[in-house]
Amino acid sequence: MSRAGLDKQPRDVARMFDDVAQRYDITNDVLSLGQDRRWRKRVVDLVAPRPGETVLDLAAGTGTSSQPFRAAGATVVPCDFSLGMLEVGKKQLPHLPFTAGDGMSLPFRDESFDAVTISFGLRNIHDPVQGLRELLRVTKPGGRIVVCEFSAPTWAPFRAVYTNYLMKALPPVARKVSSNPASYVYLAESIRAWPDQKGLALRMVEAGWGKVDWHNLSGGIVALHHSTKPA
Repeated sequence: MSRAGLDKQPRDVARMFDDVAQRYDITNDVLSLGQDRRWRKRVVDLVAPRPGETVLDLAAGTGTSSQPFRAAGATVVPCDFSLGMLEVGKKQLPHLPFTAGDGMSLPFRDESFDAVTISFGLRNIHDPVQGLRELLRVTKPGGRIVVCEFSAPTWAPFRAVYTNYLMKALPPVARKVSSNPASYVYLAESIRAWPDQKGLALRMVEAGWGKVDWHNLSGGIVALHHSTKPA
């Protein structure tokens, strides 16, 4: 699958995230009306990290999503392709081992992690199925994956309102709080072009993961897909 028709190349996307890094977390908080914190908590709950486990947090950005895994006693590796994000994260959370990495060719050995997760980043991997295969490669047999991504609202009338918000309301709000508001037009388009819950589940199976289940959050605005690596 190739960026769902969007024409930004990986380097362009990386530069875009470099540009928004300074105010990325606060912008997400404003645009999601604070829901992003609840969504990320559900990711941690579903991963269920245990002391002594090693967790890969791909597309970790500034590490906001990574810190709770460490707090639970796991060793977490925040990984991202945006050096700007990693630099901001390292200043804020210097105790975390931030690692630069391409989601289609991860800089880790086979079967390195007990669990892997990616939140709001799979859309930005040029070939998401290849990204899912790489996550499979670095996961131990029987290890687990949780993908947190925007999805399709389950109630049709709300779906129309949500799409209208993405394309019309999100850019003006971003102009007030983001360091690079134009990038949020791209992000809105990528959300609208992304497959629905079943579509992502099929791509995960195509990549080699086992049976995929999902949970809808906020009426399907976001979905958590989870699976395990076949033994």
